[in-house]
Amino acid sequence: MRDHPPRLPSSPGFWRSPLRGSWFTSVLGLVLLVGITVLFVTGLVSYAAYNPDLSRVNDQTPDKGILGFYLFAWPTGPVWLYRFTQGLHVTLGITLIPVLLAKLWSVVPRLFALPPARSVAHALERISLLLLVGGGLFEFTTGVLNVQLEYVFPGSFYPLHFYGAWVFFAAFVAHAVLKAPTALRAVRRRPREESDLVSPRPEAPTVSRRGALALVGGGSLLLFLTTVGQSLGGPFRRTALLAPHGAADPGGGPNGFQINKTAAYAGITPADTHRDGWRLVVTGRTGTVRLSRTELLRLPLHSASLPIACVEGWSTADQWWRGVRLRDLAALVGHDGDPPDVFVESLQRHGAFRRAALRANQVADPRSLLALYVNGEELSPDHGYPARIIVPAAPGVLNTKWVARLTFGDL
Repeated sequence: MRDHPPRLPSSPGFWRSPLRGSWFTSVLGLVLLVGITVLFVTGLVSYAAYNPDLSRVNDQTPDKGILGFYLFAWPTGPVWLYRFTQGLHVTLGITLIPVLLAKLWSVVPRLFALPPARSVAHALERISLLLLVGGGLFEFTTGVLNVQLEYVFPGSFYPLHFYGAWVFFAAFVAHAVLKAPTALRAVRRRPREESDLVSPRPEAPTVSRRGALALVGGGSLLLFLTTVGQSLGGPFRRTALLAPHGAADPGGGPNGFQINKTAAYAGITPADTHRDGWRLVVTGRTGTVRLSRTELLRLPLHSASLPIACVEGWSTADQWWRGVRLRDLAALVGHDGDPPDVFVESLQRHGAFRRAALRANQVADPRSLLALYVNGEELSPDHGYPARIIVPAAPGVLNTKWVARLTFGDL
């Protein structure tokens, strides 16, 4: 009977892989310690870029309370700032998936260990482990689904991911404080293994632990190479096989670059944007003015070379935009000198961010435009004709398309 393998996962001999051990687990844990910390910080930075404390329409997590303690006015430079931070966040998150799965596999015997709690301290540790494992799987799963399917969580992804990140990272910090010293000692003392993860009845090895780490690293490298092109753009975009908007730039010509939502998706019809019927309504200190596209073209026009970067991690190359400066439009309604914040409203009927707010520093930047042209040609309907916002370093959804109204003043 002693030759029969145990049938219950709670039995030490049930898990027989010779790869499990403190050294293997510790190497993976130290990689995650650095990677998840970067993920958390870049995630908070992405949230700040939406300026959620500026206006309720920007705030997708209105009950955040003290979790918004760190929020700051998002800068307009360098122009590639959001492209870099969010590209790093998404690409690193996907790259770490094999490491996370390998780490969970390496410690799975502990998840079934009995008794569930040997003391109050041990019970608290098991609860934190549950939050750590559950939170990690939740954050990575929702993040990947949002990147791949974009609007799979309409109206709910932001609060789910935001609150989930805080729960997960709190458990992660507690676990790191408890385990990081042990992990460092385990890495230094290899090859000696003294751990409850080592099977008392190991199977014959088919690969070394270093070989297993190389396999995990190879998987991460493959995911990196098939994702990073979405942020780099240009010819690298063709390598982004696992990323949204990862194929060649859609269409051709001056308007042949990535979009996040089409005019049809937003419910925009030709009647809404017809040159003779569309008017831009601008409101401020001295009242309201209504401007046709022809009247806008009579104002001083300026150009700026700016990319568009979205929360899903994709970005365009720099495009050459031409239009009226936002600060000049503010001056038309009495805001000379330092312009105030602006509330932007779109013609779109469907989808999120039909309205958005921009800070005064964004309005004041000379590169912030109500764009009428891109790359020397009128905007296409999918890129926001007859007029759209373009602001340096702002998330793509704040670069409102099909603009109908601008309201300058304290929000």
